[in-house]
Amino acid sequence: MAKNSLIQVRVEDSLKQAADSLFSDLGMDTPTAMRIFLRQSILRNGLPFEVQNFSPNAETIEAIQDVKLNRNMSRTFDSIEELMEDLNA
Repeated sequence: MAKNSLIQVRVEDSLKQAADSLFSDLGMDTPTAMRIFLRQSILRNGLPFEVQNFSPNAETIEAIQDVKLNRNMSRTFDSIEELMEDLNA
């Protein structure tokens, strides 16, 4: 018989409840979903999905605002050289 190991993870109550509800709707419990995640991670030799940050940090927000305030956002360029000239101006 295979030996089992226990994995414990602390998460916010709201995250656990939302995950439990989602997995229940998919016909499984959270431990089963976690086993699927672990198996898929091993099969793919990495995370089984793309990780994205949907919230830009303060530095990125400031840079976006700076560009919007200081540049004509509707301008187009005919070449990389033209774009680089504008960026370095």
